[in-house]
Amino acid sequence: MNEQEFQGKLAELMVEISTLPAAEREKLQRLADETRARHERLQATVSSLQESLDYLRLSIKYLVFDLEATRRENGCLRKMLEDRSNNE
Repeated sequence: MNEQEFQGKLAELMVEISTLPAAEREKLQRLADETRARHERLQATVSSLQESLDYLRLSIKYLVFDLEATRRENGCLRKMLEDRSNNE
């Protein structure tokens, strides 16, 4: 269920709740409001998690780049040391 469907169903539920007697309406209204609040918190949590995952992916890319650069530098330095020892 996507966001539009959820909001539509919740709106339908609120309309149905408004037709009930006052005693039942208050309890169901409170439950529907709690459901809306939980849904909003869940969306915020998912959004925060997505941002964290994006940051983690970017960090991993930088680490892989740095690792590859370090390997290249090590290779060059080893070659320089070998050339130096061969020349002596």
